[in-house]
Amino acid sequence: MKNKDKIIRFLGTVAPTVAAALGGPMAGVAVDALATQFMGRQGASADEVEQAILGASAADLTKLKQVDAEFAAQLQAAGIELERIAADDRDSARARQVETKDRTPGILAAVVIVGFFGVLAYVTLNGLPADSGPVLALLIGSLATGLSQVLNFYFGSSVGSKDKDAVIAGMKGGAA
Repeated sequence: MKNKDKIIRFLGTVAPTVAAALGGPMAGVAVDALATQFMGRQGASADEVEQAILGASAADLTKLKQVDAEFAAQLQAAGIELERIAADDRDSARARQVETKDRTPGILAAVVIVGFFGVLAYVTLNGLPADSGPVLALLIGSLATGLSQVLNFYFGSSVGSKDKDAVIAGMKGGAA
């Protein structure tokens, strides 16, 4: 897929389970599901699926939501937990850093944090320049995404916290 990031961002709002799978080790399974369930063509290539998504109509959005629900049910039935896979990926990255004592992730994290707040301070003080506003807005978006990844790497995802809150709410509801 040439526009994988664009596809993932788009699907993130319509079909978040499929988008999460496309961004990880389950990408092939997600492409197959989209080919079969969205396009109605088993074995379509990733590029063909990409073109179908990029050319999606308003009516196709409903179909994508349905594909997402079916895909999530299939993953749940198979016992595959995308967040656990993502957490294991983060854990292996952290373990690698501890084992190798590599300073690169820390340096990159510092650059992203300083860059994000530096650009944010510039825009706050000076506003968006008329001629480079879109480029600067893109830079801020990219840095915000990077900041989120840095925070997830060092402090973990909030998904576990959401799951914990859901379990507690379920326990309170069951005890009442």
